[in-house]
Amino acid sequence: MLSGRTLSPCIQKALKHDANRLLFRSVTLEEVRDEVAAAYKPHRLDMKANAGLDARMHSLSLGQVKFNRLKYGADVRINPEHLEQFYLIQMPVCGFADISRGEDRIACDARLASVLNPTEPLSMRWSGDCDMLMFRIEREAVERACAQQLGQPLHQPLSFKPELNWQADPAWSNMMLYLTRLLQECPAAAEQLLIRQQLEQLVVNTLLAIQPHSYTERMNQPHQTLAPRYVKRVEEYIESHAAEALTPGQLAELAGVSIRTLYAGFHDFRQTSPMEHLRQIRLRKVKNTLEQQAERISVTDAALSWGFTHMGRFSREYQRTFGEKPSDTRRRSLL
Repeated sequence: MLSGRTLSPCIQKALKHDANRLLFRSVTLEEVRDEVAAAYKPHRLDMKANAGLDARMHSLSLGQVKFNRLKYGADVRINPEHLEQFYLIQMPVCGFADISRGEDRIACDARLASVLNPTEPLSMRWSGDCDMLMFRIEREAVERACAQQLGQPLHQPLSFKPELNWQADPAWSNMMLYLTRLLQECPAAAEQLLIRQQLEQLVVNTLLAIQPHSYTERMNQPHQTLAPRYVKRVEEYIESHAAEALTPGQLAELAGVSIRTLYAGFHDFRQTSPMEHLRQIRLRKVKNTLEQQAERISVTDAALSWGFTHMGRFSREYQRTFGEKPSDTRRRSLL
């Protein structure tokens, strides 16, 4: 097992090895907030007057994973509300961060990292000496990797346990050591597409393997027999006919089984129901519509076009599934 004395200096050297990885350095609050917002998302950043801000950030892109190091040089409060489109892993090299996730709090230090989910309300306080290593991992990449391992789509948001003993866990610490030594000894490695993709997958799959999450139990179950052909047939039919009015009776008739057998098959092999699967497909169709910049359709019209008639219920289901309001998706697509 690697000690903090062994791991942290290696990481620091790797991120400082190439001057081009210095994203910014500034003593101006507004400039720091704008630079960090560009790397993550718009947020509120506060500090005491005359606190001596001296911020700098190094950054390295590994495709849908960003490996960053950030220090503010003063006590700051950060309020991004919801991360929305990415997971954030924060690993202090020194100092500490107090993190609020709704009603829960995490004390993050050189031994304990935080794993923050896209859908959680979030605010943070960093100490003036906090020197933070961070992985920003796109939500799409994590959910796609999890779905691939499960062999089926995710029907609920993927949520990780917030505490990670980042230097004590051998899988995570050795992954970090391999990554940082590679970047230190071969700085151009991340510029090679195939290597960059492999490093991205290494970080994502290590996180899914070692950090408990809402699909861990299902991923650790022995592989089940492949789903019956009638389940796959109904899934394919729903995907291509989601705009039509479908009923359990119609789907059971298409499958050539009883409604009871159809529901049992979806429950046993997909952990959902055929109608819930249909609802998730339609929600995804609405999201795809709202993300199209060429489309000027309103949220209400997009929802109605995919069969959602109760706007309040639709908005709650959409936010629970995607971690943001439909209006936020629409607004983001128009930027």
